[in-house]
Amino acid sequence: MFALVGVGIVAINSATAYSGNIEVVEMQILYFSVGLVLMLIVMSFDYHFIGNWYMIIYGVTIVLLLAVILFGHEVNGAARWIKIGPIQLQPSEFAKITVILCNAKLIAKYNKRINLLWPVLVIGGVAFVPFILVNRQPNLSTSLVILAILVIQLFVTKLNFKYIATTMVVGILLVTIAFVYIVNNPDQKIIEDYQRKRIVNMINGGDSQSDSYQTDRAVHAIGSGGLKGKGLYNGSISQLNYLPESHNDFIMAVIGEEFGFIGVLVLITLLLLFIGRGLFIAGRAPDDLGKFIVVGYIGMIAIQAFVNIGVVTDLLPNTGVPIPFISYGGSALWANMIGMGLVLNVAMSREDTLF
Repeated sequence: MFALVGVGIVAINSATAYSGNIEVVEMQILYFSVGLVLMLIVMSFDYHFIGNWYMIIYGVTIVLLLAVILFGHEVNGAARWIKIGPIQLQPSEFAKITVILCNAKLIAKYNKRINLLWPVLVIGGVAFVPFILVNRQPNLSTSLVILAILVIQLFVTKLNFKYIATTMVVGILLVTIAFVYIVNNPDQKIIEDYQRKRIVNMINGGDSQSDSYQTDRAVHAIGSGGLKGKGLYNGSISQLNYLPESHNDFIMAVIGEEFGFIGVLVLITLLLLFIGRGLFIAGRAPDDLGKFIVVGYIGMIAIQAFVNIGVVTDLLPNTGVPIPFISYGGSALWANMIGMGLVLNVAMSREDTLF
């Protein structure tokens, strides 16, 4: 985690160097410092104790998500932030951790009866409410991450494989039908118009000066990095403001241009080691609650990393999903570090050493 955050801070500093303003990187360091405190607080309480408060945590999260819809601060057509004093929070980031905890608590409770319909409906219903509220902001990408967390956690339960296979087939069929309908119908109402444009542009290509501007510039920047990269502070993105707001969701483009294929490979290796270590902890968790917490969190990290890299390399439509621990942003970093505290909490509950 420290390595990933360190890479992120260096890349963010480079991405904003053209302006001479160091406030962005200073804020990221501050966010990380606060995140460490939050992580240590979560680690200091037994995760079973935290799990017992899951309904209260869930209720607070729902209230915050409703507050975003009613009073949210709008940026680029989406209201995803609320201001609490001088702090601007994005509750949807914390909703993912809440869903992980609540799902884990309910799945651990009903795991022996998971092949009955009603436990799955209860678990799915609890995740469905934040899914809908986040999607209403609109924030389709984060709502899909919430759905994916539920699927991953259910996958490692005692759920009969025939139910899993049937659900996968039906799900793929429905997604395919919805995808074809959305692409071929400009007046569709399933997703927002700008979201449809991103999908269509990925398939057919778009005007590089408007529709696919960011993605095209990101791909060109990564390609220009070659094998070893142009060197720190020597990329077009950082020195010429080639890609606006590159310190956010497109930070991988900065890393690809300045550190090249080797740098990106090292970063992906770090992410894989992080994910692999998490799965190891999940496999040695003392009980179902701990296992499902860790699996949900590691699944979330893996999905977000995969989607972000897919977007930056033009393999997926632009979704606005940050890469964990690396992209700039306080809410995402705090949520990830709170989740990290839960994972370390589970790891420390055993007599075995962490390493």
